[in-house]
Amino acid sequence: MSPLFPDLTGDAQAPDRPALRFGDRSLTYAELTAVTGALADRVKGGGRVAVWATPTLETAVAVVAALRAGVPAVPLNPKSGEKELGHILSDSAPSLVLAAPDDELPASVRELERVDVDVHDTGSGPAPDERKAAEEDAALVVYTSGTTGPPKGAVIPRRAVATTLDALADAWQWTADDVLVHALPLFHVHGLILGILGPLRRGGSVRHLGRFETAAVARELSAGATMLFGVPTMYHRLAEALPTDPDLAKALGRARLLVSGSAALPVHDHERIAAATGRRVIERYGMTETLMNTSVRADGEPRAGTVGVPLPGVELRLVEDDGTPLAAYDGESVGEIQVRGPNLFTEYLNRPDATAAAFTPDGWFRTGDMAVRDPDGYVRIVGRKATDLIKSGGYKIGAGEIENALLEHPGVREAAVTGAPDPDLGERVVAWIVPTDPQSPPPASELATHVATRLSPHKRPRTVHYLSSLPRNDMGKIMKRALKTDE
Repeated sequence: MSPLFPDLTGDAQAPDRPALRFGDRSLTYAELTAVTGALADRVKGGGRVAVWATPTLETAVAVVAALRAGVPAVPLNPKSGEKELGHILSDSAPSLVLAAPDDELPASVRELERVDVDVHDTGSGPAPDERKAAEEDAALVVYTSGTTGPPKGAVIPRRAVATTLDALADAWQWTADDVLVHALPLFHVHGLILGILGPLRRGGSVRHLGRFETAAVARELSAGATMLFGVPTMYHRLAEALPTDPDLAKALGRARLLVSGSAALPVHDHERIAAATGRRVIERYGMTETLMNTSVRADGEPRAGTVGVPLPGVELRLVEDDGTPLAAYDGESVGEIQVRGPNLFTEYLNRPDATAAAFTPDGWFRTGDMAVRDPDGYVRIVGRKATDLIKSGGYKIGAGEIENALLEHPGVREAAVTGAPDPDLGERVVAWIVPTDPQSPPPASELATHVATRLSPHKRPRTVHYLSSLPRNDMGKIMKRALKTDE
């Protein structure tokens, strides 16, 4: 197939154009071509390689080098515990680990042959010919979060990486002139594939902040960056800082595109950012197994609370519990999202049973996400089938829309909604609230009325719990399985 990174073939139109920058360390396209070519020459011909995925220049170089060598990369989350790391390493069986020279690796990883990534080593021989790789060859093995058992390794082919990034280029009008800012981890789809490989496929630039700070975002957007990728937690912090930081508001207003993903961005934060900057955040929807499925388009309506329309090449349908496709796009009927297209993974590594269960007999991937679809095709996700679909009094209720309604109440800082068994309703709606003022939380009856008047009475919370914070993972997603009650 054609190279994933045309500008790293040695024939870049602008070899001195900045490619990657992490803090004060950077590489041009010419330098990145040489460095990744030298490293690719060292790892070519082997099996999978693990990458100790810190938010550093070395991680980006390691992954790109593996892809240029036609060798699948297995990103390792440095925050994973020994048990999880042990499972991933035994399951993926990498031949070696790529790491920055000063990285201290845990015991399970130290058992692998180690290759230190030298971002100054330009080598001397020719780089492997990336065009020899087939489109179905594995590019990455990315491990899922493992909420229902040990993490599963999703095998992502080169075809999926290329088609997803090209579909996003179409939706976002993404070009070589774009400069992306982000501070996301580099062991998952959002931060690594979209945030690093995306700009490099376009011939553009990445400025990684290392860690998220509102001042750093403002600095980079004021200094020529055109796009920002973030998760809802980051955009919430930006929204909180805007009232007292006019420079931040100006910087965000200069951005060509503000993109949020990995979880739903509350409508309240959408509106606060738009009011202060004149710029609306757009959302997209994807997952490890499918890469990206939908997005609000750069030339489309940035409608808060939606994840836009299917990307070019992606088929999407909503189905009933029995698998019957929903015929109506009425903005109300809830169904599970199923997708089909070239953006999908090929298999769960060493798990033919799980792979088979993930697909319908006619080849659609079961996402487990529940959504409604508006008449014009826009998709609104209302939650996960396993944790966010509440069946109460004969209704199917999505937790996400109730959470958004609760976040519109001035007394609510954070909100999560779950279901609990109920002898009368089947399940009742339970709200978990972090109040704006812990000393004076809004009464449960007031929150119930607030939701009932905005949505409908059957969606109001019947039980309210007050917390100091909500449990979240590294991506800012609320871990609802940690919200337990003895009721």
